Amino acid sequence: MKLSDLGPLMARRRDGGLSFGRFSAAPELASLEWPDDVIEQFLFDHGDNAPFVYDYGNIDLRDIAWRLETIPAADFNEMPTGASDAGCIETYAENPVHWVTVRPPEIGRHWEMHGTWLRPPILIDRRLLTPSESGLQVVEGRTRVGVLRGRLREELHIASNHQAWVGHL
Repeated sequence: MKLSDLGPLMARRRDGGLSFGRFSAAPELASLEWPDDVIEQFLFDHGDNAPFVYDYGNIDLRDIAWRLETIPAADFNEMPTGASDAGCIETYAENPVHWVTVRPPEIGRHWEMHGTWLRPPILIDRRLLTPSESGLQVVEGRTRVGVLRGRLREELHIASNHQAWVGHL
């Protein structure tokens, strides 16, 4: 099953006919057995976004197994995102304080207290995209990863490890 196979479901969501609860309960998604947080960030929020589909539309969604993992902060420094969003993480990293202050206040408080994001981003094993590749790629959470990179560069408080949903073969 590919993103394009979810076209009718995405159309119902786009037309306002589906809350996230109804979307995530759709029979089309039941066989995936994905965590709700991944369904929301990957499919509900972006599943019909043209650049997102360009980057991830060839993956068989049934091949992805998701785990919440702890990743060292340094690993995020060189982690790419999809080709259609190349450079956006670096843009967010240029002004991490701004990108936190334009979010709800609890996000800023969480960064200050815990040195990490409030919600784990979505990463994917690059072998799902190109079998000869290695490492992880940021699928969703580009702003969060950019803020982390910027906070690292500006020597602001960050945790040494961060949670992320990681999709593996």
